[in-house]
Amino acid sequence: MKNTEDLLTAVLAGELGPRPDGLVATSVFWIHHGTRLAGGDTTYLNQYVLVRLGGSFGGCAFEAGEVDPSLCRDASGAPLDSLLREAPRPLRIAALDAYLSEADPHREAGAEPVVLPAGTPEVRARARDAAIAGLLDTGPGARVGLIGVVNPLVAAIRERGGTPLLCDFNLRTTQWGDRVTDDMHEVLDTAEAVIATGMTLSNGTFDTVLARCRERDVPLVVYAQTGSAVARAFLGAGVTALSAEPFPFSQFSAEPTTLYRYRAADGA
Repeated sequence: MKNTEDLLTAVLAGELGPRPDGLVATSVFWIHHGTRLAGGDTTYLNQYVLVRLGGSFGGCAFEAGEVDPSLCRDASGAPLDSLLREAPRPLRIAALDAYLSEADPHREAGAEPVVLPAGTPEVRARARDAAIAGLLDTGPGARVGLIGVVNPLVAAIRERGGTPLLCDFNLRTTQWGDRVTDDMHEVLDTAEAVIATGMTLSNGTFDTVLARCRERDVPLVVYAQTGSAVARAFLGAGVTALSAEPFPFSQFSAEPTTLYRYRAADGA
């Protein structure tokens, strides 16, 4: 599959599991979440739409105002194929993620489980971002593109000897004053490795990131709460490694939670 549209077409045709026209989205819900980590000056504001299908959840973050919470009333109990065909993009991605997660749950897919420790948001964020940065296979001084900036991950890249090249649509500087561009091509054209957030699935840039990394033969690591099972579908086909964090996400708990690391080289 070349892109997310190919993946969606395959799912609708029943090529990757049961046909979705026989499935129902049991529950659709919406979360607005804000947090500011200690020592930082950035308040992260995130909105998520989530779909429950059987024993699995699919999730997708979206920009403020892009989706109205009232859609949950109409979408809950809807046929899954109608959400995949007709819903706003964030809800389509969440429904696709739920389908792929139910077909092959992360806990059963041969990934490496990484347990994030109990503790404060800062402790858990550092552990999460160290696990993500640990998927990089680059030498000291390597230019590492980061599409979707969170400060602890910038720090984790530096701790591994990388030079971060930063892109985000909403952030202009890091807490240390590093410049953040809103033009991802500045990063994609020069980086020696790329880390991209699952939010690229929501805003429609994932296919561009994937294609450019393929063209340049650049390693692509995806860290995904949004669409973690969607990104997994491209492992070994442009995505070289994945940190998958299914719902409930780490920021919603102070207890130990698990993320799942995949590497294309492992055949996962």
